[in-house]
Amino acid sequence: MLSADELERYARHIVLREVGGPGQQALKEASVLVVGAGGLGAPALMYLAAAGVGTLGVVDDDVVSLSNLQRQIIHTTPDIGRRKVDTAAERIFALNPHVDFAAHATYLNADNALALIGGYDLVLDGSDNFATRYLVSDACFLAARPLITAALGTFDATLTTIRGHERNEQGEFNPTYRCLFPEAPPPGTVPACAAAGVMGALAGVLGSMMALEAIREIVGFGEGLIGRLLMLDARTMRVETLRYQRDPQNILNGDGLTITDLSGHR
Repeated sequence: MLSADELERYARHIVLREVGGPGQQALKEASVLVVGAGGLGAPALMYLAAAGVGTLGVVDDDVVSLSNLQRQIIHTTPDIGRRKVDTAAERIFALNPHVDFAAHATYLNADNALALIGGYDLVLDGSDNFATRYLVSDACFLAARPLITAALGTFDATLTTIRGHERNEQGEFNPTYRCLFPEAPPPGTVPACAAAGVMGALAGVLGSMMALEAIREIVGFGEGLIGRLLMLDARTMRVETLRYQRDPQNILNGDGLTITDLSGHR
């Protein structure tokens, strides 16, 4: 049950008809794994902690560098050189001591992905490379865990929710990440953040939207982003939503040969 301190802390949630006491209790009982404590993971973690998600985990093997601080707001200047999971833990505890935090200071790979992801109710992928995005997507499907995945460009961003292990009202499987992006682009065709740059505030906007979608998934209000790709253009401040469907040829829940393990990621 929510304590008196929690009732006051989350009062602005509890008075929302769509959340209320039961919704706030659901947040307290939920566990969320965030992949990456970087530009997207930093604001997502802060808002999930503020919202009262009971257990937060983060996977990141990196340390804080000066160039991170333009967008990774969970870290500060004195943190340079420290592990990101450690500084994230301190910020989250300072913000909300009711949240249990698990720091996974490791690189997510085919050997540990299923065990890590299987230990949480929901996964948020804020990674910055296609190899990790496909690994997380495949692992979430095999572990039967919902996935909220986002990506940043220089001035553009995308966000969607994946529940490919579940069926829709018509009895058909929901689309997977591989339905949306069957293959990763050839190496070198998409420049990395260090080379192309990224607008720092855009990371804050999209990371906050990831947290909002996670809260919506846990509490159960409104219409989520399953089968919908949200696209944000910061140059024109335009937001569009593209609907996409399951591809019968996809190799996760398609009609033919499907992926049964993560050996392809080794």
